[in-house]
Formats: sequence, C-alpha cells, structure tokens
Amino acid sequence: MSNTLDRVHTCGSLGGKAEIFHGGRADESGYSSPALTSLRAPLLDAQRTRTTLCVGSRSHREGKEAVAAPELAPPTFCPQVSQCSSSGTKGAAAQVIKVYNEDNSSRAVEVPSDITARDVCQLFVLKNQCVDDHNWTLFEHLPHLGIERTIEDHESVLEVLSGWGMDTDSRLYFRKNFAKYEFFRKPLDFFPDHMVSLSGETNGTRDQSQLLQTFLNSSACPEVHGHLHAKEQSRKSWRKFFFVLRRSGLYFSNKGTSKDPRHLQLIASFTDGDVYSLLSARKLHGAPTDYGLCVKFSKSSSARDLKLLCADDEQTRTCWITAMRLFKYGTQLYQNFIQPHQKQKSSLMRSISENSLVAMDFSGQKSRVIENPSEALSVAVEEGLSWRRKSCNRLSCHGSPSTSQSLLSTMGLHLTQPWFHGKLSRDEAQRLITQQGLVDGVFLLRDSQTNPKTFVLSLCHAQKIKHFQIVPMDDEDGLLYSLDDGSTRFTDLIQLVDFYQLNRGVLPCKLKHHCGRIAL
Repeated sequence: MSNTLDRVHTCGSLGGKAEIFHGGRADESGYSSPALTSLRAPLLDAQRTRTTLCVGSRSHREGKEAVAAPELAPPTFCPQVSQCSSSGTKGAAAQVIKVYNEDNSSRAVEVPSDITARDVCQLFVLKNQCVDDHNWTLFEHLPHLGIERTIEDHESVLEVLSGWGMDTDSRLYFRKNFAKYEFFRKPLDFFPDHMVSLSGETNGTRDQSQLLQTFLNSSACPEVHGHLHAKEQSRKSWRKFFFVLRRSGLYFSNKGTSKDPRHLQLIASFTDGDVYSLLSARKLHGAPTDYGLCVKFSKSSSARDLKLLCADDEQTRTCWITAMRLFKYGTQLYQNFIQPHQKQKSSLMRSISENSLVAMDFSGQKSRVIENPSEALSVAVEEGLSWRRKSCNRLSCHGSPSTSQSLLSTMGLHLTQPWFHGKLSRDEAQRLITQQGLVDGVFLLRDSQTNPKTFVLSLCHAQKIKHFQIVPMDDEDGLLYSLDDGSTRFTDLIQLVDFYQLNRGVLPCKLKHHCGRIAL
C-alpha cells in the first residue's frame, strides 16, 4: 500500500458538487480493476429449467392470477470517467477525488487509478493522525436515490466513481463502521436460526465456525429466507412476499412460502449489482418501515432501476445485507478482515484488547490487580475525590474556596473528549450510532434536551440503541454524577466513562467503541 500512497497528492478543499474532476483523456493502460471473486454456484436442475428472470408479471401454470413482481429494469446509463495526468506518476494516470466526513467538510486529493478503498482510508488516517483500529470505512452515498453502502476494502474507488451520473451530487464519505466485519466475530448474532438454512446441518445444531465455513465455501449451499416488503412494478404500493436468497441470486415466491422451483422467480443476481441501505425509506420511497434496502446495478442511475425492499426490523435487514455481501464477495471479505491483523502481528505492534484493561493498586510496595469490582469502584472514586481536593487547594491561592470549587466544576473537561457530542438531539444520536455500526458497546455522551442540567449516555446493544440519563448530585465533596440513581457516583464524566469501559454495572454491556467525528 505504501507504493500506492506515495503517488497520492493533496489538492486542498474544492467547492462545488462535482466529485470527479475532468482533465485529459483517460489512459486505459493505467486503469486497473480488481478481479472480484465469483462465488455463483450452478442452480439446481429444476431451477435452471423452470425459474425465469422476473421483468414483469407472470401467470401461474394452473391459470391463477398473475403476481406483480418487484421493480426491475436493465441498466441504461454508462457514465464517462476522465482522468488527469500527474507528472509524478509512472505507469498509472491519476484523478482527483473529494471525500467528506460527518459534518460535510471535505478534502480533495489526487490519487492513482488503481487505488482501493482501504488505501484511501489509510491515507486519511495518516493525514489526520487517527488511531487505526481497522474500522475506518469509505462509504458510497447517493442522495438523489436516497441510498448508501459500504465500499469494500478491496474495491477500486475509481471503478465505483465510474458508475455515477454526471449530474448527481454523489459523494464519498470517510467514517467509522464498527459493524463492517462484526459478523466474522459473532456470526450467530447476524444470522438467526429461523432465517438461515445450512446444508449438512446435524440435528438442527450449528456453531459459529460451521456457519462461517458454509457461507465462505463456494461449494456449500446456504440459504436465507423470510418475508420482505417489495415495491411492486409500476405501482406506488408495497406488498409482502416470501423471499429466498441463494448464491445464484435473490428469488421471490408467487405462491405463499413455497420454495418449489415452479413458484420461484429471480429478482436479481449479484454479479453486476450491489446491495444498499435506504436512508429515508418512508419519506423517499413510501416504505412501510424505515429498514429499507435495495439492489442497484452497477451502471444504473435512476430510482426506477432500483429493486426496492423493506424489512420489519433492523436485525432482519442486517441479515439480508450481510448475506448478500458474503454471496457476492465470499472469501475476499474474509481476506479483507484478517489482512490488517496479519500485518499487525508481523510488525509486532502491541494490541490493546478489552481484557487487557484492568484496575491496579499501586499504594503498597508491590502493585496488584484489583479483581473485585466493588473495590475497584471505591478506589476510583477515592482517587477522583483526591484529585478534586488537590485541584481546589491549588486554585485556593488565587481565590476563595467557593470560587475555586465553582471554577473547577465549570472547567468542563468532558468537552474535550471525543465521545462527548454536546447538544446532540436523540434522533441525531441514533443516526450517528447507526451510521458507525450497530455493534454492542458503541456509545456517545451528550447534553440532555429535556433537562439542561443532566447528560445522556446513548448506547447500542443487541442492534438497538438505548439512552441512559446521567444525573448530577450534590455531595459533601462536591458535585457527583450517576446513572443508577446514586448507587454508583463519579466525580466527573471522564471517570464515569472509564469505569463503564471496564465494568458493565447496570448497563447491558460495557462501553467499547465511542462515536467520534474528525475534521478532514
């Protein structure tokens, strides 16, 4: 990757909506497109002979009423991608791209034509001096269609840009995505038993390794099935169908929940399409829920070309999207997942895991690990109170004790922390956490909108976002903070966050990943 990044030149912020800056003629010899692993397995004989591509409505063999298929139209647009020359580039033409972050600030850089999404993320990690925890991700955001997707680490960025229309305001976003590869760590959480059928199951039982191997092995035949809402062709209404996802593509049944090949119709394959999340499914597409997804062909630029679907809950949508990603890229995704960890081991870099963070007692002649959570809490509170007293004493020489205490309480040390987001609304907090991945332990702190004197901890657990109020309490030692009605108290929000990163306490899980924002 170092050779690739050596050819990258910063161009500064540029105005306007155009994301592709056109210069000279494209150099085809310098353009490289990664070969994507094809895992499409042959269809069963019955499927091969009786299942047809659904481009409209089809009558049943027995003469029953025709069932309207979800919208599907062939891609018709093929935009032109121009490249600009770079004097410092050998063997590959360069192009200027613009990348955005959450606050819509942007930065333009000149990149070689063979740069991948991982390379772009590494570039901005280095430029912004971020901690590289392998969760930084490049997103494709198409606001005119109301859709967004994760660009896989191995994908060519310029190949993605080549599918954009020239008159759109499509964007690349750089931000965290803690859920990008979480299904490799906890596959059973992503694939519920009632939605997945695996070949070779023993007595209906399975473990995590078996589940992963089945999806990654191209000769295996896993299947995801369940009900989804689909927008019917040439209509504004949505209708519920029974869908079946296999390596060969996505099918729907025109007769209840039947999987008989006679009743299955192909909606889309993934050889030339990608799965996206709908950003405002209800508002933009009139969907029955907000958990929308769609299949978009590579060269499609119109909303009528999208295959729109909608799930009843977040877990169901996540299962469908994850399975579609695995069926499209297979072992390539697993290589993307393990590659940075292999590099980390080879360079002998020190890794900090959740289990390596422990409470220590250095008061005696020998240090010791504090294993009792109650003792750890009391030590932490005592250290905080001691720090507060010492700070007050240092400030007392410049004013009265009451003035010093007031100054100390208003210092607002938490304002400098990356996990504190100030006056963020409940909806904005949920949107930010959802954007950065619905993984256990993703959190942020914010000011309460209903009570100006309190704070709120927004935390993700089991793919749901919960909010916990942090209440300030007066004590003989000053102002303390608690989120469990005073049972556990802390001198400041920093101490509170540190404690719950080590101890679950009354929370459903430990604080693990904070939602942060950076300026490009």
